Amino acid sequence: MNSADDTDDHDTDEGASAAVIYVYGIVPADVQPEKDATGVHDAPIEIVKHGDIAALVSEIDPDQRLGAPADLQAHAHILDGTAHVAPVLPLRFGAVVSDRDAVIRELLAEHHDEFASALNELEGFAQYMIKGRYVEESIVREIVDESPEASALLETIRDQPEELTRDARIALGELIGHSLEDTRETDTRTTLEALSPLTDTVTVREPTHDEDAVQIAVLFEVDRQEELEQTVGDLAARWDNRVTMRVLGPTAPYDFVVRPKRED
Repeated sequence: MNSADDTDDHDTDEGASAAVIYVYGIVPADVQPEKDATGVHDAPIEIVKHGDIAALVSEIDPDQRLGAPADLQAHAHILDGTAHVAPVLPLRFGAVVSDRDAVIRELLAEHHDEFASALNELEGFAQYMIKGRYVEESIVREIVDESPEASALLETIRDQPEELTRDARIALGELIGHSLEDTRETDTRTTLEALSPLTDTVTVREPTHDEDAVQIAVLFEVDRQEELEQTVGDLAARWDNRVTMRVLGPTAPYDFVVRPKRED
């Protein structure tokens, strides 16, 4: 592993751009990457330390573009893998500095106390995503059964040619869409209430699909993961064949970390 003092000793081919340093996140100084761990562009993961904190980094070729799905996956893989064993402050995808000295100067030294305090607060915690997905047939039936207007529209279009019921079909689709928004809000509140005895450190995410029922990030103790899974499992049993529920994690605390601004 190279130290910050010997980065200028790397030979580069004539005309080639010098490697730059990609930064994944900030960790306690005693964290060490797994042997053979690789990140973006399959580059080996290294540690740059300063005081009580360190940065997870790797060398990359500045001429090689970032942004491929594999790059995003590698970035998350390093951070989420670390979150299993140690607190980590994730940096946004694409954080690059000129060299290891810049990692210390622009990140670690400038924000040392802030980072150290945040890592201390995160000790033993990680982010979990609670995701619920509607069972389409069940939720549409529920909405129609609870809405006389929807029931009437459905009866209008039943067994009729599509070209003759276009307006009714559009109206039914819009009604179901609006009802689904209200149902999602109700189900999200129900989930938050179920989680409240465990934690109030939560972030509600916007749906990314029409069938999304619940998307909630929670910051939770890793050694109490089974309690979280049990609570969500009880809710899933209550919503059997209506909403499928999952707990994803532990991951890095993406929704709970305020990242410092860095000048390019």
